[in-house]
Amino acid sequence: MTARRTILVIDDDPAMRDSLAFLLDVNGFAVKTHETATDFLSHFTNGGVDCIVSDIRMPGMSGLELVRKLKADAVACPIILMTGHGDVALAVEAMKAGAVDFIEKPFEDEVLLRAIRGALESQPAKPADAAAKHQAEARLADLSPRERDVLRGLLAGKINKVIAHDLGISPRTVEVYRANLMAKTNVRSMSELMRIAIAAGL
Repeated sequence: MTARRTILVIDDDPAMRDSLAFLLDVNGFAVKTHETATDFLSHFTNGGVDCIVSDIRMPGMSGLELVRKLKADAVACPIILMTGHGDVALAVEAMKAGAVDFIEKPFEDEVLLRAIRGALESQPAKPADAAAKHQAEARLADLSPRERDVLRGLLAGKINKVIAHDLGISPRTVEVYRANLMAKTNVRSMSELMRIAIAAGL
């Protein structure tokens, strides 16, 4: 029998921790939970965890600070961040710092499971990797100049209304451009689109 992969959940909401622990357990993962990033780090030994799922906003150390700390300590364990709707800019910053993915709350169970399986199957190439950069650029090649402008706004963590104001277009038009971006790059989530944009050095 294959050993169960260990997923570590960090969230200061007890109900969220319990719900995620149950979801992961019934889907065949071993689970450890911690209330805060500081609590996790005080118990952490490199190698005992296959993937970390952490909230981005927590008392004390944030999810972004956790990503930077583990990166500085050369910990290779993939980190997925859970983010509120207003925290996309933070989540993008965390991906630039080394997080492998982010998912926006509230999310369907399958969205989290897919993100975890993706993180376990293949560590994404570092943005500096020339082949990864070339591949990402190819996926953005068909974008119009205005679609690229909207993508840069999203990458900066701006909401539709702000992007619309910056570009002198309506928020509805920004929504159309966002839909075009998802379709042209063939992505299923905002985090996947952000990952491609970051890899391309946009």
